[in-house]
Amino acid sequence: MDLTVDIGSLKLKNPVMTASGTFGYGEEYAEFVDLNMLGAVVVKGISLEPMQGNPSPRICETACGMLNAIGLQNVGLKRFLKDKLPYLKNLDTKIVVNILGKNIREYVRLSKSLDDAGVDAIELNVSCPNVKKGGIAFGTNKKILAKLITKVKQSVSNATVIVKLSPNVSNIPDFAKTAEDSGSDAISLINTIPGMAIDIETRRPKLANIIGGLSGPAIKPIALRMVWEASGAVKIPVIGVGGIVNADDAIEFMLAGATAIQVGTGNFPNPRATSDIIEGIQLYLKRKSIHDIKKVIGSINRLVL
Repeated sequence: MDLTVDIGSLKLKNPVMTASGTFGYGEEYAEFVDLNMLGAVVVKGISLEPMQGNPSPRICETACGMLNAIGLQNVGLKRFLKDKLPYLKNLDTKIVVNILGKNIREYVRLSKSLDDAGVDAIELNVSCPNVKKGGIAFGTNKKILAKLITKVKQSVSNATVIVKLSPNVSNIPDFAKTAEDSGSDAISLINTIPGMAIDIETRRPKLANIIGGLSGPAIKPIALRMVWEASGAVKIPVIGVGGIVNADDAIEFMLAGATAIQVGTGNFPNPRATSDIIEGIQLYLKRKSIHDIKKVIGSINRLVL
């Protein structure tokens, strides 16, 4: 059976990717998963300079999920290119680098450097605050988002550009269309949803940062709805993210219109989640006598309409 899918000019051997921030730089999971099996490895977000992140505690469990306030801790571009990328380039899978910046210039510098280094794709984290616009997140202002994507696309020659959309907007199809019109090759959604938790004994927030990003199965229905809405608004590929822990979840997202999916929080309780999902998708296709995974993508739309 054919599990290959296309994300722009990027051909994945299967639709299962990792989600940024949950899989380290890939090598950390090598003892649990054959990384060469995956459609793509998406590394944790990279900034121009190293970032220490927020103080501890930075993670806490919630009902059907978790809150994290890691604060985008990472080794920075220079060390990533020197110490992390060489290992990844020896893998027989696609390498996607998630990037973040305080302004458009930083995104452009990161994109050009990574494109020159030969990464397969760049995923823009547009949930970061634009310091020049008073802290407005790139992903919640269509004009700023359009300008960011246009400038990044102009700076790369080969890498596929994916925009990871924020769920914190009133109309996700509008932002998906903005990304498409600005030249993005694909979109991924959703990012985490802001939330908090309180320890009733100490009467203190469970996170030092107070607010963190909610992820895991708790947000899956929201993510699924947004993927369905976005995929109906654009022609570029949509990558589904949010609460995917097994093959059934992955297939739901693909039926809703996702060309590929990313596994995030599910990697923590089950480090083999990605490989288990690939096997589960194969079993589903066999059971349904479907020989090409692309026939699954968006088929809910045909049934609904």
